[in-house]
Amino acid sequence: GIYNSDNRRSLVEQIIESERRVKYISVIKSRGIAAFYADTRNSYFDPYKASIVHQNIGDVEEAFWLIFIATHFGKNKRHGWSYARAVYGALNSDSIWNWDKIKNNVAVFKEWLKEKSTKIESLGGGFGNHRKYESLTSQTENGSGAVIESYVNWVSEFDTHVNLFSTAIKHSNGNEYEAFNHIYKLMGKVKRFGRTAKFDYLTMIGKMKLAAIKPGSPFLQGATGPLTGAKTLFLNSTEVKIRTVHLEEYVKELGNYLRVGMQEMEDSLCNWQKSPSKFKPFRG
Repeated sequence: GIYNSDNRRSLVEQIIESERRVKYISVIKSRGIAAFYADTRNSYFDPYKASIVHQNIGDVEEAFWLIFIATHFGKNKRHGWSYARAVYGALNSDSIWNWDKIKNNVAVFKEWLKEKSTKIESLGGGFGNHRKYESLTSQTENGSGAVIESYVNWVSEFDTHVNLFSTAIKHSNGNEYEAFNHIYKLMGKVKRFGRTAKFDYLTMIGKMKLAAIKPGSPFLQGATGPLTGAKTLFLNSTEVKIRTVHLEEYVKELGNYLRVGMQEMEDSLCNWQKSPSKFKPFRG
């Protein structure tokens, strides 16, 4: 798929763009984050930056929770973190839905969401691109209420996020790639968290240095964009039949050769296949 020089140049630029995107977290962590980014009453609220704020003051449970909030609601292309801010901030209430509150009050949260979902929607906003098929409702098995409840129940099996991740790392003998894979499988208990959501959530946990985990493959099983990109790159066709596991090995081999991580490979292939011959930066 890259015999054409335009295709090759476009892929290289996408890889560079993906590397920059991944490095962004370590860059902002090193600079320090102002506390107002964690304040849901501030229009600059950002759940990722808020996670860093809480991590810096030792509240790692809240840091994990904020990454889940960011992953589930996503960043809307037009309205930013509006849904994450409105729900997590309980619509500018004095009592936000932080981890300490929600872990013991999921039923109360679901009732609150049932009552407030229409108002949240009326404020304008929406889910992010990776979550565009999600719903705010708390009244169905696939709505946000059920998703958040399943996440709380999943973490609660281990009492805390720290115990969950440390147990997985211990189970994997400290191997960061095996630990990632192990938690990826465990996360099947979280509703509506398919391949993309799990990958996004866990790679962010790793980038935030909340747990020593890292993807050892691009996790193409169940993927759409990254799988299409891999087929286009290695087969120059999306119609040729090939086992996904073989494509994953090809991506891993290329990534190792280029010294590019699997998150960057996955991300760049997904964006490159949208415009193989001309580089276009994609956000969200």
